[in-house]
Amino acid sequence: MYTFSNRLKIGSFIAMAVGLIFLVIGFTSAPSTVEEAKAIVASAHHDDHGGGHAEAAEHATEDTHGEAAGHGQEAAHEEGHDASHDEHLLHQLQNRPWSALYVAAFFFFMIALGVLAFYAIQRASQAGWSPLLFRVMEGITAYLVPGGIIVFVILVLSVLHMNHMFVWMDADVVAHDKLLQGKAGYLNPTFFLVRAAIFLGGWIFYREISRKLSLAQDEADDNTNFVKNFRWSAGFLVFYLVTESMMSWDWIMSLDPHWFSTLFGWYVFASMFVSGITVIAMVSIYLKSKGHLENVNDSHIHDLAKFMFAISIFWTYLWFSQFMLIWYANIPEEVTYYIARFQDYKLPFFSMLVMNFVFPLLVLMNSDYKRINWFVIMAGIVVLFGHYLDVYNMVMPATVGDQWHFGIPEIGGILFFGGLFVFWVFNTLTKHPLQPKRNPFVEESRQFHY
Repeated sequence: MYTFSNRLKIGSFIAMAVGLIFLVIGFTSAPSTVEEAKAIVASAHHDDHGGGHAEAAEHATEDTHGEAAGHGQEAAHEEGHDASHDEHLLHQLQNRPWSALYVAAFFFFMIALGVLAFYAIQRASQAGWSPLLFRVMEGITAYLVPGGIIVFVILVLSVLHMNHMFVWMDADVVAHDKLLQGKAGYLNPTFFLVRAAIFLGGWIFYREISRKLSLAQDEADDNTNFVKNFRWSAGFLVFYLVTESMMSWDWIMSLDPHWFSTLFGWYVFASMFVSGITVIAMVSIYLKSKGHLENVNDSHIHDLAKFMFAISIFWTYLWFSQFMLIWYANIPEEVTYYIARFQDYKLPFFSMLVMNFVFPLLVLMNSDYKRINWFVIMAGIVVLFGHYLDVYNMVMPATVGDQWHFGIPEIGGILFFGGLFVFWVFNTLTKHPLQPKRNPFVEESRQFHY
């Protein structure tokens, strides 16, 4: 039975406390008036922060969703135009702590959701190599409950207009936007929250029933619970494929409601899938280093690292497919998505590509290195931060425009949710033995060597 070490427990509490303080600082330092927003931008201009921000002092209110409009305005309209953009600037700066909170909350939630998909695939395929890792996966997926509740609360607060992240939730914006009016049947606050509740309810329900059947199998005299788990897992994967895509449209793509991509659901899935597998590998290595999971060997870690490599390449394939088609077609309402990121997010955008593709390609290609625990841990840290940046690049350009910084609220979000994630996962791992007893394939998993 695993015992939650005091050092790890205290570390997670400290991370949560420091993260919470940083998030509070981020929210309290956000401007409340247009004048405060202008002062913040003027101060940032003097610091010349983050390439391209020097222009922010003069054009800080430029709307990244419609750059072409307004460049040739007559002087008679400048005052009204400036007032509108000043308000937009205020909303962008007010969105920053909310966006930092949302990026971190979604990132750690998607790790748990990615692990849930991997777990269901192992169950449905009746894989023989992975049963020794099931308790680790069940521990990680336990975070779906607190993580899902927090994300849902953020979505509810967005519907209540506590922030301006989802512009389609603003009735005044929709009233002057024909495109958003056409999408109102789907993008409306009530239906949005109903869908979110269905998604979260379905995911958490499967996790709880699968966990219950998994534990019951250990005490059973036959394989009835194992068979039930197989059936639930196969059915869940159908539900998951539909709801994960819809979730990515709702929670991420609708932040930029004038833009869409038919690949987006798969793209988000690839990011959460590789992140989840990476965390499975890292938690397994940690537990093994503490004397647990004694039957997990280098072949198990090697297979997890192979999945890290393979899904990183899959993610790159989807990223390039999405980018290449949109960039080559050069349709204005589509290509602006990447123009905004090329112009204002060079550092996080290209860093993400290096960490999510170039680094795994070069580091994880060698088969021998996949068996070296510290090497897999090091690669996993880089991959995880790369996919955090992926979520950051999906959210921030739509919510804060060119007023981005990586500072106190972003660090606070990572620390708070990282601490909560570690505490919840490892606390769950203490509840039951880490090795399944009566899984029909547990002996095959124990003898897994190559």
